[in-house]
Formats: sequence, structure tokens, C-alpha cells
Amino acid sequence: MSTYRAPLADMRFALFDVLGAEALFARLGFSDATRDVLDAVLEEGARFNETVLAPLNKVGDQVGCAYDKATGQVRTPPGFREAYAQFVEGGWSGLTSPPEFGGQGLPHLAGVPLKEMIDAANLAWGNFPLLSHGATEALLHHGEDWQREVFLKPLVDGRWTGTMCLTEPHCGTDLGLLKTRAEPQDDGSHAITGTKIFITAGEHDFTDNIVHLVLARLPDAPAGVKGISLFIVPKVQVGRDGATGARNAVRCGAIEHKMGIHGSATCVINFDGAQGWLIGVPNKGLAAMFTMMNTARLAVGLQGLGLSDRAYQNALRYARERLQMRALSGAKYPDKPADPIIVHPDVRRMLLTQKALVEGGRVLGYHAASLVDIASHGADADERAQAETLLGFMTPIVKACLTEWGVECTYHALQCFGGHGYIAEHGMEQLARDARITTLYEGTTGIQALDLMGRKVMQQQGAGLRIFLGMMEAFCAEHANDPTLAEFVAPLRELAVEWQQLTLQVGQRAVANPEEVGAAAYDYLFYSGYAALGYWWARSVAATGPSTQSESFKAAKLETARFYFARILPRTRTHAAAIGSGAGTLMAMNAADFGD
Repeated sequence: MSTYRAPLADMRFALFDVLGAEALFARLGFSDATRDVLDAVLEEGARFNETVLAPLNKVGDQVGCAYDKATGQVRTPPGFREAYAQFVEGGWSGLTSPPEFGGQGLPHLAGVPLKEMIDAANLAWGNFPLLSHGATEALLHHGEDWQREVFLKPLVDGRWTGTMCLTEPHCGTDLGLLKTRAEPQDDGSHAITGTKIFITAGEHDFTDNIVHLVLARLPDAPAGVKGISLFIVPKVQVGRDGATGARNAVRCGAIEHKMGIHGSATCVINFDGAQGWLIGVPNKGLAAMFTMMNTARLAVGLQGLGLSDRAYQNALRYARERLQMRALSGAKYPDKPADPIIVHPDVRRMLLTQKALVEGGRVLGYHAASLVDIASHGADADERAQAETLLGFMTPIVKACLTEWGVECTYHALQCFGGHGYIAEHGMEQLARDARITTLYEGTTGIQALDLMGRKVMQQQGAGLRIFLGMMEAFCAEHANDPTLAEFVAPLRELAVEWQQLTLQVGQRAVANPEEVGAAAYDYLFYSGYAALGYWWARSVAATGPSTQSESFKAAKLETARFYFARILPRTRTHAAAIGSGAGTLMAMNAADFGD
């Protein structure tokens, strides 16, 4: 059985030493987000996740959710409902929500370590409250006053949970094909009819009401994505005065049987003339939904990070305990019948890969979260706009890279266990199975790549990229004469130049052939991810100087950064070559020639 301990030392290092969170929060006006408060959040969050959620991870996988076909109800695994009650009682559901709706008003970044802990401790359980935050954001930005008053308070305090209902059986990612209908009613509501699939936490026994945010078409809506509106459709009818009424015409038609996250209810939801309320402007629902979706994409990136960290912790423990053979240079533990496998170079390769991707990825993800706070609370319009632009650029990188690295890290961890990793006893195969979904939901890796290359770089003329390159160049200039960082500064400078050149190269080729954008997108995304991680590893080494962490902690940071630059950052060479090869090798073959 795998275990979990919150990596509080590294979380504090990322927050306070690398990102300067305490000073940032003070500058943004979060007067309550002091170091003492943040330390208390970390400590209490660790206790809850280590003692309540983590022990339920295995039972969630083994028992899973149960669906009652006669009633459409879903029963969650043993202990899940009680854990949610403790979560709500502890005030965790409203940690970063506005005080006027019952939240604690802490910065978004302050809640991110808690989110990482939840995902590491029990990913399946964490999916139930996951989308409540996104629903809160959508209502805050796009809802009417009465909608915010009626729906936000129970979402914030955890009495209700939220969902995001986008796709349908026939349309997948292409939401322009959706068929769910919304018919106007005399009381100002709409009757929503249609079927949505893959709805996370679409039905459960945690709360009495579930607030579905549903994409649907009005009768006079234009075709395609320009004719999509967003509606609030609660499981139990809710009036403008906040009074709950009869059960709405919303029913769970089935739950999916999945490769992993068995404790999470992935539902088919049927709407049969259900009462719904329009959010925002008619036919502009996709823009409103993206407010929710972008928050969810960052959150899913953290899922990959959390699973990577738990897998690494268990692989490291096992590598220190498991005795196999002797070190090639001679016995390191002559008093034992064999040396622990951590002495072997290939095991160290796997462990260091995990450590480098986890600790670097933590700073990458936390920085993106800090941009959410700056975009909302920055000192002036220019600072807020810059943060919004950079956040848009970083979101697909964070989502795709942290989840793909999550798959890589959980498989490395499983491999460290050998055959014992493949059997269920140690819990490693569950982490590997659970990680696989993170690259798929909230937009697959391919969709993130197209979003980055097509929308965030080509359409926006590289605005976010220029901001990040400016950060890299400023860091390199600041440390140009620092001998302790020379081994990192020179490669970063070369990367910054090449990153710019690759971007221009794709843009120029795309003028003649639009397929060049799609052909380069995947490799461009990962080139960007590895380059960004190189920057954050260099920043991490620089931050060890003034840090109060132990000398052994600082030494490990330096050696891990060296490993990253020597053995992982060179992956950019492969991605650069693939980008340079153009679209021809991908698009030349006729579809019929792929085979029978």
C-alpha cells in the first residue's frame, strides 16, 4: 500500500524562497495572508490529507462508486462522504473564495498546495469538490446578482457542489456539434433537454444539491460554437429567491467503468426539460465556460504533480529498503547481504527524473497560480493585463506537461519496484492508472498543444512568449557574473534565442501551409515546457542562497538542477528537430494508405 506525506519543506521553498509569496500577497492587498496563516494552512492541510484522505485512496480504487439504475443515484466508496463532511467542517471548501459569499478570501496561490496534497492523497475523492471552484469563478464573472447570491454561498460553504457539462456522445471536443436544447419559459427560466457525458461528480451522495453548468442551444441560435449558451441547471430546482423546490428533471443515466480513478463518479447526465437559468449573454456561453475551464486546466495540471510526488516518495522509500546485488564499484553496505537498489545508476536515473520533474514542476505550477492573483489584484491595469496574457500562455503548458510528466513519473516509480510495482499490494499500479486520465480530461494534450501554438502564439503574435522570454533574459542578465550560476545561465540564453527562432520558423511556414501549426504544436508545447522548467530550476538554485532551508536541502537542489540540465533539458533537441522537419512527413500519406 502506498503512503503519502505532504512535502511541506519543498512547498515552502517554492512559495516563499523562489516565488516570494509573502511579499507578493502583501503587495496585492491580501492582508490576512501572512506567513503564520499560510504555515497554518500548510500544516492543517497536511494533517487532513495524510490522516483522512490518503488512507481512503486504496478503498476508493477497490470498491469504486455504485450506480442504482432504478433511482439514478450514486453511492461513493466507504468513508468518502464522511471525509467530505470533515472537509466542509474545516472550512477548506471556501479557502480562496470571496468573503462576501462566505469564503476566507485567501489568494488563489495559497490554496494550490492544499490542492496538490488532495490530488496526491486521493485523486478520486478530490474530483468531487474540484469543479465547485470553477463554477464559483464562472458565476462570479458572468452571473447576475441574484444568481451569485443564490448559488455562490452554498457552493462556497460546501453544501452544494458544481459540475461542468460540455461534451455529448457525438461531439467529443468539437463543441460546435452539441445538440442540447434550451427552450425559454414564461418565468424567465429555460427548459434544458439533452444528454451530457463524462461528467465528473455528476451524481453523488455528498450533498443534497448539485449545480450543473450546462452548454446548450437556444431555439434561434446560429450554428457552431457561435450559437452556444451557458445555463445553471441544479439537481434540485432553485428559484430566484433561493428557495429550493422539487427534484429537477436531471438524472444520472449511468456511470463509466474506467481504467482508473474508480472512486470518482464519471456520469452520463440526462436533462429532460430541466429548469435552467441563463448565465451571461445568449450565444456567448463558450466564453463564460472557458472561465471555468481554464481554472480546471490548471487544477488538472496539479493532479499530475500530486500523483508524481506520491509516486516518487514511495519509489524513494522502496529504493532505500530493497536489497539487490552489489554496487558496480564495490559493496556500499558490506554488513548487509546486498546493497539497496538506490546505489545502482539506472535506479538513480529514474529517481532523479522524478525528483527533477516534481520539484521543478511544483514551481512551474505554483507560478501560474500566482498569475491568477496578479491578474485579479494587480496594482494597475497594465500589470493585470500582462499577468492575464502570461497566464493564458502558461496554462496549456502547465496542464499538458505536468500531466504527461505525471504519467512518466508514475511509470518510473512503478519500474523502481520491479515486479512488485505491477501487483496491487504496493499501490503503484493504481497511481499509474489514475495518472493516465489527467492527460485526457479538460482538453487532451493535443488540444493543449493547439491552444498554445494556434491561439496563444500565432493569433496573439507571441505576446505571452515575449513576457516569459523577458523573464529569462532578465534573470540571465542579473546573474551574468555569478560563478555559481554560470552553468545554468549560458544554456538558458541559448534556449531563449532558439525558442524565438522556432516560433518565427513555424509562423513563416504556416503562411504557405496552415497544417504547419498543427504539425509543430505537440513538439512546440514540450519544447516550451522543458525550457520553462530550465528557467525555474535556475531560479531555484539562485533562491537557495538566502533560503533558511538546511545545507543538505540546498545541496540536493543544486545537484538535481545539474541532473535536469544534463539529462532532461536535452530533450529540447529532439523537439526542435521535429519542429524543423515540417508538416510533410506527417501529412504526405493518404488516409487510405495507413492500412486496413
